[in-house]
Amino acid sequence: MVVYCNNTNATNISSRLSLPFLPRNFDRYTEVFGHQRSPSMEFKELTKKDAQIQLAQELQKLLVTCPQSHKNIIQKDFEGFEKLFGRFINESGPSVEWEKIEKLPKEAVKPYSELTSPDKGTIKDMLDKLVVVKLNGGLGTSMGCQGPKSIIPVRSELTFLDLTVQQIEHLNKTYGCKAPLVLMNSFNTDEDTQKVIRKYHGFQVKTHTFNQSQYPRINKESLMPIAKTAGKDADLEAWYPPGHGDFYQSFKNSGLLQEFLEQGKEYVFISNIDNLGATVDLDILNFLLGGANGSTCEFLMEVTNKTRADVKGGTLIQYEEKLRLLEIAQVPKEHVDDFKSVKTFKIFNTNNLWIKLNAMNQILDEGIMDMEVIINNKQLDTGLNIIQLEQAVGAAIKSFNGAVGINVPRSRFLPVKKTDDLLLVMSNLYRLQQGTLVMSPLRMFDTTPLVKLGPNHFGRVKEFLRRFASIPDMLELDHLTVSGDVTFGKGVSLKGTVIIIANHGDRIDIPPGAILENKIVSGNLRILDH
Repeated sequence: MVVYCNNTNATNISSRLSLPFLPRNFDRYTEVFGHQRSPSMEFKELTKKDAQIQLAQELQKLLVTCPQSHKNIIQKDFEGFEKLFGRFINESGPSVEWEKIEKLPKEAVKPYSELTSPDKGTIKDMLDKLVVVKLNGGLGTSMGCQGPKSIIPVRSELTFLDLTVQQIEHLNKTYGCKAPLVLMNSFNTDEDTQKVIRKYHGFQVKTHTFNQSQYPRINKESLMPIAKTAGKDADLEAWYPPGHGDFYQSFKNSGLLQEFLEQGKEYVFISNIDNLGATVDLDILNFLLGGANGSTCEFLMEVTNKTRADVKGGTLIQYEEKLRLLEIAQVPKEHVDDFKSVKTFKIFNTNNLWIKLNAMNQILDEGIMDMEVIINNKQLDTGLNIIQLEQAVGAAIKSFNGAVGINVPRSRFLPVKKTDDLLLVMSNLYRLQQGTLVMSPLRMFDTTPLVKLGPNHFGRVKEFLRRFASIPDMLELDHLTVSGDVTFGKGVSLKGTVIIIANHGDRIDIPPGAILENKIVSGNLRILDH
């Protein structure tokens, strides 16, 4: 099914158009067939077929412009895009009929607390059956940084990538195993990532990389690619990496899936590289490999309890006797409030996934991998409206047998999306142990504080760091809101609820050593050197 996704709203195709995106160029399509008539079913099928034929012709023209050295890769990408485009054109109607959603069976989501730890003597063998994959296709632009997000320093001058390598090396050294690390890069991140990973050459971690597909952005009006040329030197604005749902086919195309199967690997653990809580969990691995579960569970999704900050996160539902991921873009408008309700849908997807390799390979060979098509509407700097067709890796859950969810502690979901999150992970709320961030035992609560920093003054990492002489003590903080031109002196302590608002034209300097507990600070406060 096809799902709309843009910055303002999300609808399904049937609720907006009678022909997928065709009314704007309706004359062009009727002209093709030499006559005007009402859009009957036969006509709809003809226009759909016409769009697919024209796309195939445009892709063929692009392929001709591609250097010989890249032709095989680009051709495989184009084959994948044609399939995705075909689904986008041909599928209509809601991807979920709300009344068909069933109550989750009790056994569908298991509490993490019920898992058992493995015997120490079995850990090495278990880890030798595991492949760790990090999704590394994103740039750091949302935090004002150049290059891959994974090379932004997040703690003690260590980057997301540094911490990941430290974690895997610690496992390999501790248990004498050879768990590999695999990075799924995009054409945006691959070149810089290849340069960075050279420094891990002496580490006890074998690192593999592969690239996800490079798909053409299509014009929202004509539905045709906006690219003029293909290949390494093509205009990058005309291309995009099609979401992490592309993992499965790209992983297989790279040859790594077959290589790991031949090595006797059984499961892959996939997570976003910016989720600092997504570490290899031996109890989950034991659940999958220790006993009967190993032969029955082909897909395990880590979920955690929703808070008010997570109301838009995808959740698990039972639908047509299968466990399925439900995203907000699939929800009919009249049921969005139900979807956001913490009482109705109590859990959300962390995107930490454990998948059986031989099942993945079989599903791909049989061509039955089923993920909803996400339609991402964007506007380029030129003002051109374009469409990106994407898929989500977790949506494939319904293609696998014996899928389960595990309700994990919130500590396994620690994403760094904005500088708000960066402040938390840099603070004394966490301690660093072998590349893993662990909540400080001095913190009295299990939950992390809610932090909101004004994007104009704190949104970019460089500007954010300039505003803190040192990261404040946040062990007893519940809520922090900062807006406007605010700086923090050395050794500041924040407790309870703290709100600091500098009005336009004003500046607030929090003095060194200040202790703010349940305070609202506003107006103008400047500390001048003398």
